[in-house]
Amino acid sequence: MEEIDPGRPEYVYVQVANAIERKISSGQLRAGARLPGELDLAEQYGVAAGTIRRALVELRERGLVVTLPAKGTYVTQTPPADKDGE
Repeated sequence: MEEIDPGRPEYVYVQVANAIERKISSGQLRAGARLPGELDLAEQYGVAAGTIRRALVELRERGLVVTLPAKGTYVTQTPPADKDGE
């Protein structure tokens, strides 16, 4: 599990969104994969369910996931590799 640090000068929901984005980038979560439910993610990252909801909004805004009501949240694409790291 990736450590989320509320003392870091970054919103916790952004830390969670970045952690999930890294899983998508690394291929651990592939396009079409269903993310765990909000409560499971909250437990996994040690944060409130509301923080997970906000992180999912962030990931939707980044175009990385799509949420289908009563179905779940799915990975839509793998983000491009970081050009600085290549």
